[in-house]
Amino acid sequence: MLIPAVEDALELYLRRTLPLTDDIGDISFDPPSGTWSAQVNRITVNAFLYAVARSSQPPRSSAPRAAADGTIERRAPLPLVQFSYLVSAWAGSVRDEHQLLGEVLTRLLAIQVLPEWAVETELSSSIQVALATDEMNRPRDLWGALGGGLKASFTLLVTVASDAYDWETASTSVAELSARTSAKPRTEPAGAQAWGTDTPKPTSSQTPDAQPPPESAASGR
Repeated sequence: MLIPAVEDALELYLRRTLPLTDDIGDISFDPPSGTWSAQVNRITVNAFLYAVARSSQPPRSSAPRAAADGTIERRAPLPLVQFSYLVSAWAGSVRDEHQLLGEVLTRLLAIQVLPEWAVETELSSSIQVALATDEMNRPRDLWGALGGGLKASFTLLVTVASDAYDWETASTSVAELSARTSAKPRTEPAGAQAWGTDTPKPTSSQTPDAQPPPESAASGR
């Protein structure tokens, strides 16, 4: 639905700003081949999508959202896609075609993003528009591939985020983590001695079973 949404927005913007109502002319996204051009019978703006590529712009992040059940949902940053359009004008005369093409060019140069009123489909980003020179696909080569003669035209680049990833329930975040510790007294088994200490040597006053010196024999016996 991404490409139809973009093209619906482009058509609505051009119809309102040119203006180009349904009873006056058409806005077509068909390939402007020789067969197609032979069937054109009123003024028409043609925007032919000839290339789709991933944009060089960084992916677009999405803000978290609340689901219906109150949980928070998140999704990965969305890649941007670039669409390349060959824009041309078709009318009864070359002069009328140039006038119409100039009006289209002016309306697109006046903006960088399509206004919200033109985007009726909910998208994940705004729709960026810019005129550019495509060195890889020159208009002369494109018209030759389409089987028609060279015609006044310009390249329009449209960039928008793609819904490449779904929303997922966000994991619960831990706001605070605390731990309490308490010192536990160390108990030693009976008779145990701490590692690295020496057994104290008894002093003379601590010699066990100390006996008094024997009395010397009575002299003069």
